[in-house]
Amino acid sequence: MQHVNIKLFAEQPYPKRIAGAIPVFHRWIQQRSLPGVLIDVADYTHVPDGPGVLLVGHEFDVALDEAQGRLGVLYNRKLPTDEIGVESLRSAYHFALSAAERLESEPEFAGELRFHRDRLQVTLNDRLLYPNTAESAAALEADLKAFFTETLGGEPTSLERNPDPRARFSVTAIK
Repeated sequence: MQHVNIKLFAEQPYPKRIAGAIPVFHRWIQQRSLPGVLIDVADYTHVPDGPGVLLVGHEFDVALDEAQGRLGVLYNRKLPTDEIGVESLRSAYHFALSAAERLESEPEFAGELRFHRDRLQVTLNDRLLYPNTAESAAALEADLKAFFTETLGGEPTSLERNPDPRARFSVTAIK
């Protein structure tokens, strides 16, 4: 699978100011804290239910994302890989989890920011390869179920696909 996005949702209550991620992400760039080429930080906190604070990289982006009114850490893989199926989802998840753990441990968010490990969202950020249709859902079902079962430590109690055909293919799982 290509162009995989993984979002780990934040636990409530949310931090009062997610703009605290701006100096954190700048520090990550300066210290080369993540693999790959990190380029810049963008502040979209003024956009309601928007991308929040974005760490822009060449191969991927990481955001403290507020889309759809749900705060979370979002990993967006931009470049194709040789990984397929569950392997592709697994590597994207581990990157998102690593970013979440790093954010939780940063002094700017000490004790204020925690991410659920039992709920996550997979979005395939390519409408041409993965149109948001029942056919795509059927073709991806086995890989998604295997990934969610492995990642959540058992079958999810809730699996929800965004049915809007204009939206990107997206599935949210909760254990």
